[in-house]
Amino acid sequence: MLTATTTPSDEPGLPVVAQRFVSSPRGARLARRLAVRHMEEWGYPAASEVSCSVALVVGELAANAVLHGRVPGRDFGLRLALDLAAGLVRVEVADAASAKRPPTAPPSSYPEGESGRGLLLVDVLAVRWGSEPRRPMGKTVWAEVPLEATTHLKTAGIEPTYVVAAQIP
Repeated sequence: MLTATTTPSDEPGLPVVAQRFVSSPRGARLARRLAVRHMEEWGYPAASEVSCSVALVVGELAANAVLHGRVPGRDFGLRLALDLAAGLVRVEVADAASAKRPPTAPPSSYPEGESGRGLLLVDVLAVRWGSEPRRPMGKTVWAEVPLEATTHLKTAGIEPTYVVAAQIP
């Protein structure tokens, strides 16, 4: 569900990482790898539920920035903020395309279409997500991923039946 934006506290010492990437499939892949590396540095192994959830959300938002938000000559940005007090990781992906906003409903081709399911995954994995305009141009799409992924899924009425434990390259 697309919800109103919230802003993480900018308290000193709050673990934050920000990086710009070339708007290409390789850039999206590198953004996902950077997210997994920083999750490990913050104490969440690559195979943990929360790290896998963050990797999936970063991968989807970065891929959308490359496919739908690309403006020639412009990069996309990734920002991760670990907020232990709130129990979440905030993922922000910024691109240069102001006019293209994320849809608020599943695509008309769902469920038969070959694309359009990525934001549905973000919706399931995040407690909140949305977008906001960037000045002077572009937008930021953000998602807040809970540190207790299994608890979040159960409260959403989804009972996890397996755990994906894969090393993300």
